[in-house]
Parts: sequence; structure tokens; C-alpha cells
Amino acid sequence: MPQASPRGTYLQVSETLRQQIESHGADISLPSEAALMRIHGVSRNTIRRALKALETEGVVESAPGIGWRVVREGDRRSLAQRMMDLIAEDSLTVGDVYPSEAKLCERFGSSRTAVRRVLAQMEGTGLLAAVHGKGRTVRTLPTPTTRP
Repeated sequence: MPQASPRGTYLQVSETLRQQIESHGADISLPSEAALMRIHGVSRNTIRRALKALETEGVVESAPGIGWRVVREGDRRSLAQRMMDLIAEDSLTVGDVYPSEAKLCERFGSSRTAVRRVLAQMEGTGLLAAVHGKGRTVRTLPTPTTRP
């Protein structure tokens, strides 16, 4: 970036990345954070903020051991949103058993680490309850303002 922006440099970087992803489709592979730093002439923190902004929008996702990748299949919701929406999609009600970590990994094509992180967030917000020996159950139904 040649000069500072009142809008936020990370937002400019995220917009540039979004446009590249939209023009190349989901087949584009993202460069490493170090390469993005060189390309855009910004710090690692700026790159990470840009990628986190795109992750929040469901455009990219963090893949442990791989880096960042474009979300495939046209579903631009974040993993957290997709896991929360699963309650309504599967018609789960309070007290129903929530799918296991293994089933969630398979369903969403995500790592166990990412799934566990979102499950912990969902437990923290009170959507799920862990029951020893039985997995997790739905504790409350999500509302439009509930975000894990």
C-alpha cells in the first residue's frame, strides 16, 4: 500500500483479496501471509486483520497446517455460522443430541481443531451443553442476534 488510508489499510487489502477471489473463483490458492506482506507492503498484523475480516464474511477459512484457503462450494457462511445454523437445518430442539465432532468434521470438511473451537464458543454462549459420556445437547435455540 503506497499510503495510509482513512478507511483502514487492512480493509483495502481485504477488498483487493475479495476481488481477486471473485474474479478467479474458488480455485484460487491464497499466497502465504509472508507473500501477502511483500505483495501489499504491509505488516503481518495488517494481513491477518484483512484475512480475519474475510473469514468473518465466510470468504476464506483458516486451515491448520495449511494456512488460509478460499471457502469452496459457494457457501460463504463461516464455520461458526454453519454449525449454529445446523440446529435449525436438522430441526433440533432443546435437549436433542448435537452431532459428534467426527460427524461435524465430515459434514463441513473442517479440521477437528476448528470444529472444537466453534463448539467451545457455542457452549460458552449457552447454545450447547456438554453431557459427560453422551456428547453435547442443544441447550437453547439460537436467535438472530446469537453469534458464537
